[in-house]
Order: sequence, then C-alpha cells, then structure tokens
Amino acid sequence: MAKRTLKQIAPFLVLAAIALAAIFVTPVTDFADTGVYSPADIAWVIVAATLVFLMTPGLAFFYGGMVHRKNVISTMMKSVVAAGVVSVLWVFVGYSLCFGEDVGGFIGNPSTHLFFKDVSSGEPWVGAPTIPKTLFSVFQLMFAIITPGLVVGAVAERIRFTSYILFIALFSILVYAPLAHWSWHPEGFLFKMGALDFAGGTVVHISAGCAALAGALVLKRRKAHIEHREIPPANIPYVLIGTGLLWFGWFGFNAGSALGANALAVSAFATTNTAAAAGGLGWMFFDVLKGKKPSVVGFCIGAVVGLVAITPAAGFVAIPQSIFIGLVAAIISNIAIYYKQKSSLDDTLDVFPCHGIGGMVGMLMTGIFATTTVNAGGSDGWFYGNSAFFFIQLKAMAIAVGYSFVVSYAIFKFINFILPLRVTAEEEEIGLDATQHNEKYLQGTLLVTNNGSIHEEEAID
Repeated sequence: MAKRTLKQIAPFLVLAAIALAAIFVTPVTDFADTGVYSPADIAWVIVAATLVFLMTPGLAFFYGGMVHRKNVISTMMKSVVAAGVVSVLWVFVGYSLCFGEDVGGFIGNPSTHLFFKDVSSGEPWVGAPTIPKTLFSVFQLMFAIITPGLVVGAVAERIRFTSYILFIALFSILVYAPLAHWSWHPEGFLFKMGALDFAGGTVVHISAGCAALAGALVLKRRKAHIEHREIPPANIPYVLIGTGLLWFGWFGFNAGSALGANALAVSAFATTNTAAAAGGLGWMFFDVLKGKKPSVVGFCIGAVVGLVAITPAAGFVAIPQSIFIGLVAAIISNIAIYYKQKSSLDDTLDVFPCHGIGGMVGMLMTGIFATTTVNAGGSDGWFYGNSAFFFIQLKAMAIAVGYSFVVSYAIFKFINFILPLRVTAEEEEIGLDATQHNEKYLQGTLLVTNNGSIHEEEAID
C-alpha cells in the first residue's frame, strides 16, 4: 500500500474527530408542540427546504452540461459534495455562527448552538414563530449548501478536488456565515441598518459571485482559454434539465423564505416565476437583436439570471415589477459577459456576470421597487418616493461585494500556499474526470453511415 501523506489523511481525521465529539452530546427531545406551531407552515417549509436541496443537483446538471466532456463528472461532483461538507459543518458550528447569540453585530457566538445545542428543544426563531427552530435551521442549511456550489462554475476545469473541499469549509465559515448573520439576524449590522435581502441576493449570490471572481483571478487562465480554443458544451440537454430543476427549486428558495404558508409566500412564488420568464426571454431576444440565433443555452442562462435578480426582492416587490427586474438583469448580465469575453478573465461559466452582477442588480432593484403594499415589514423604494432606502441597499451591496471578494481572494491564496490549488498542465489536458476521480463521462454520439443508416456510438476522447 502506498504511503499516505498528512494532507491525504487530514480530511478523514477532521471528520472522524467531529463524529467522535458528536457522540458525547446529550440527546434532547425534539420540540414540544405547545400550540404555537402551525401544521400548515411546518408542511410548507419542509417542502420548501426539499425544493431548495433539489437546486444542488440541478446546478450540477446546469454546470456539467456546459463544460468539456472530459470535465463533466468533476464539475458536477464539486457542486454536489457541498451537501456533505456543509451539512456536517452546519450542525457542528455553522448554524451557530449564522444565527447564534450575536457578537458585535458581526457573527454569531459559535458556542450558542454547537452541535445543535438548544436547537431542537429551544424557542422558535424570532423571525419564524410558527415553525420549530430545527426546521428553520434545516431550511437555512439548504441555502448554505448551494452557495459554495455556485462558485464551481468559475474555477471549473482546473481546480483540484481536495483544494475545493477546503475552500467549501473556509468559505462557509469566513464568508457565508458573517454575511448571513449581518443580513438575517435581528442584531446583524446590515439588518439593523435597514438593508433588505428576502432570500439571499447578498448572502448567496453576491458572495458566491465575488468568490468566483476571486477564484478565477487566483487560478489564472486555462490553456484552452489562452489559446482561444472553443470548448463545446458536453450536453446541452443537461443544461436544460438543470435549468428546469433550478427554476422548480427556486420556488422553495424564494417562496419558502416567507417561512409560512401565507400571502407573502404566494406573492414571492409569483414574482419568482415571472422574473425567470422575463429573464429567459430577455436574454434570448437580446441575442437575436445582436444578430445571433435564439439558443437553448441563452434562454436557460437568462432564466437563471432572472431568478438570481428576483431573489433579494421576491418578498418585497409586486408581481408586475418583477418583469422589469428579470428583463433588466438579463440584459446587464448579457452585456457583462460580452465584455468579459474580450478580457483575459477566465471565469469558465460566467458565474460573476450572472450571479455576482445579477445579485447586485437585484439588490438595487429592491431599493427601487420595494413596497410596503406587498410586505408591511419592508420599506418603500425609490420608485415610491423613498430614495433613502435605495442608498441603504447600495451601501449594503458595496459592503457585501468588498468583503466577499477580499476574504475569498485571501482564502484561495491561503489554500494555494498549503496545497496545490490548480491541477498540473498534463492533468488539465487529460481532464479532471480521469485525473481527479478516475472516472469518465461517455456521451453517445449519433453517426450517419454512407448508406444513410443511423447508429449510436460511445464518444471517446
């Protein structure tokens, strides 16, 4: 048996240490039904959490379909493995950092809910009084899972799997947890400032988009990007399937953030679908305007951008205005990708232009179109006479962008210092499926013979 290095055994040792510590945690009875909980709200939020989880495999299909055939499995795996890493980390300390007892408006006290202490038996979360805190924490976990998975698209085809595992852990603790605490904890400083983020425009999309930009800069360009080689998508139907799963799961993402089966959830559900539709059509028609043909991939990307942009606004804006939000976000992201392609930035699947910029547009659109008619707990936006709220959103967005980028850049640099962050040139050429996982994606190819018959053959590199 080959000798194992400390770097190879460290991940298992960390997991084993957490597992061993967990067995000494005193079991407690799950929440007692004191009559304050609503069965309808519990049922809806359970469904919503399930829908949000479905977005992770949806994202894997979405990204996996757009990379080169030799990197499909590695790209999909990096999105899905976040479910494992973040779930364990969340129970250990992640939930406590996000929603534990406030420390200076910046972070939650890690000891408040260490190993879910006082989560099952404690009082419900202040913002979700009709559901048990356990359910609230699991719903929030699903957001924490998908966020580092979004970053995969920017660093695909050249980052080591083990290095990305470490990134997931560090990003979740150092970037995601502080932003979630600032934005969603009643004592968080962005929350107290009056900034609104209904379902994660700042916490999820801006943080992931800025981390994606940082990762692309640290990893530098792929050889194929330097040589201007066109990389055909591995499987466009995968992209379509992934978009469908993301669109479907996003109803739980946004409507579930109402944290109850109520009118606000209905409104958020409708704004989500409308913005996605407007984004998909807007992207496709804008491409036609530029002289291109309407494409499946274009519609899919536009729909996702529309979903990203409506995320912070879903529970604060009315349904008609969501058409404008989806359309504008799609056009801005489309233009951003055009200029990114003319630069030397190698963001493989355009995560920063779509999620980063889409999230920023959504935050600012919330500052313009939010209305207390939809949500009395929100604010009126600039369009309804409250310009001050727009500048609060702008300030919160700038803080989130700066913090996410700087800390994520430092994380990638730190990982590169202790581990090889990037695969070798030879491994990059062979493909990460084979070199990182010893697995290979084989796609059937239809071949037409001389006599006109059609048969399917395995495509091999």
